[in-house]
Amino acid sequence: MSQARFQKQQREKARRERAAAKFARKEERREQKAEPTTTSSADQAALVADLAALHERFDKGELELDDFLAAKDDLTERLQIT
Repeated sequence: MSQARFQKQQREKARRERAAAKFARKEERREQKAEPTTTSSADQAALVADLAALHERFDKGELELDDFLAAKDDLTERLQIT
């Protein structure tokens, strides 16, 4: 098997593993949503600040797209939009 083919298979395997982990996290959050919790406006402001910092790290190239999307999904689901 050529080196390029092997590397591509490894990248695809890692992508599938990240997708499976993301799915598991989403399922866990869905189960936790059964009992809604309220968060203070300070907590909401901290989530927005974390989201802004996440975007800055992605723009600088410190995060890969899959990792960025997973973290972004986690933060946006915790935000309470009224």
